[in-house]
Amino acid sequence: MTIQPPEISVTRPVGQALDRVKLVLFQPFDLGKWFVIGFCAWLAQLGEHGFGGNFNFNFGGGRGRGGSVREAFGQAWEYVQNNLYWILPTVIALVAVGVALWLVFTWLSSRGKFMFLHCVAHNRAEVAVPWRQFAHPGNSLFLFRILLGLTGTILTLPLLAVIAVGILRMVQRGEPSVVGILVSLVMALALIAVAIVLALIGKFTTDFVVPIMFLRGVGWRQGWGEFWGMLWRKIGHFVLYILFQILLALAIGTITLIVVLATCCIAGCLLALPYLGTVLFLPVLLFSRAYSLHYLAQFGRDYDVYPPPVNV
Repeated sequence: MTIQPPEISVTRPVGQALDRVKLVLFQPFDLGKWFVIGFCAWLAQLGEHGFGGNFNFNFGGGRGRGGSVREAFGQAWEYVQNNLYWILPTVIALVAVGVALWLVFTWLSSRGKFMFLHCVAHNRAEVAVPWRQFAHPGNSLFLFRILLGLTGTILTLPLLAVIAVGILRMVQRGEPSVVGILVSLVMALALIAVAIVLALIGKFTTDFVVPIMFLRGVGWRQGWGEFWGMLWRKIGHFVLYILFQILLALAIGTITLIVVLATCCIAGCLLALPYLGTVLFLPVLLFSRAYSLHYLAQFGRDYDVYPPPVNV
């Protein structure tokens, strides 16, 4: 009699991931183990939070306002032109330092993703062993992430440039333009679409391609090649996975916010601390990592990173 594989579910891995969190972090509780696994988790998350900002453009309702904006813009542009001798080298130096830090952080976090996965899968608090063992997959992942970052930059910079030029022209005229607003809106929608695609690629890489590379000991091409076939065969399951991940993120975010407010923001300050915040947040990070691993394991034993149970 042939045993049918269980139906792929987005809810079943929740309980399995919670059990994994209890096993790794609380059975028994070991503070030293928390700090070691927390270091691997911190390394895996290094440099991924990025930054954001709010840009509000108020064109006002009168000519006087538009004139003052144009005058301020003209003065700023004149200042830049008169001080290019130090502004340009400073900008180049800052960009060079930023790129160097991005490369270092991306390389370390690429290796860290395999280290953290190793700790979760094998219930071990180890740093040196997975650092050496997964050097090739980690370096390959680093190259993929660099290519993805460069591709994202090439796609987004022209869109941002068109938006910036359109806004500057409206600022110079002192009044909004229908064409300018429509062009900026279309470019903004295209920018959002690109950001969503890049985010999905990054999500699938971390959640599924990295475990495949972990299991096979291969580079990103083989890992993505294997996952790509699975993705198209089971596209509906992965769409449901992403939707459920959004719900999980909302639930985790809500719980975290409640804890921060209940502690008068003390918990928020502690979570914001480098490394220590990751150690305190480790149960959530381990749950998220274990959830995707248990979900992937439903596609067959060849995709299960957890060692088989030892019969005593």
